[in-house]
Amino acid sequence: MKRAALAVVTVLALTSALTACSGGDDTPSSAPTTPKAKQITPAQRLAKAVVTEDDLPGYNVSEPEAQYAFAKSSDELTVDKPGCAPLALAMNQLPLGEPQADLVRTAGAGYGKESTYITLASYEPAAEAESLLAGLAKAVPECGDGFTAKAGKNTTAYGSVTAEKGTTTGAVAFRSTMTFRGVSHTLRTEAVREGDVLAIYFSVNGFAIADSTRPSDAKMSANVVKAQNSKLAK
Repeated sequence: MKRAALAVVTVLALTSALTACSGGDDTPSSAPTTPKAKQITPAQRLAKAVVTEDDLPGYNVSEPEAQYAFAKSSDELTVDKPGCAPLALAMNQLPLGEPQADLVRTAGAGYGKESTYITLASYEPAAEAESLLAGLAKAVPECGDGFTAKAGKNTTAYGSVTAEKGTTTGAVAFRSTMTFRGVSHTLRTEAVREGDVLAIYFSVNGFAIADSTRPSDAKMSANVVKAQNSKLAK
């Protein structure tokens, strides 16, 4: 269960091409073609767009350790209510649908405080990102009574799901609850689309859950959301 609380997942090669043509003795020589511009891959674009500590003064920004992941991939995760799968994916740092590329970072403001997990995923076409965000919004009211997610030996039972107002315009936001060793914890999630990229933010107080003696009510970090959304919009 601790893994669920601390849940947390590519780099492709850069390619370029250079073409030149030349004629024979009886034909004029062709001028060399202009080298093609280096094309950045979806994975490289996300890596460039994700926030760093320079963008978030006072926060520690890092890549989560894979060993603490609730599930290594979306295929490993199952839910007792299929319609709630988008919520389970969003809260366990797994991308919705089939993105071209995705990555995860965690931003924390200090020991004992909540952490915000950032999951970025890019899609082709961009309409796919819009559709997946709509599907996430649709799942929130349908899963109000809660659901259970499983992956291998890991299980998390979410007691309730409630829609909330996000920290930014156009966001799909909700809070969910879970109980660990008899102690209740509130988690918060927010998702925003910027072009062909979905940014999903998940806030949890893993320290409180690991302590297992005190309840927690994690708030969504407006600073993290603002910094990441601003960088995506550039």
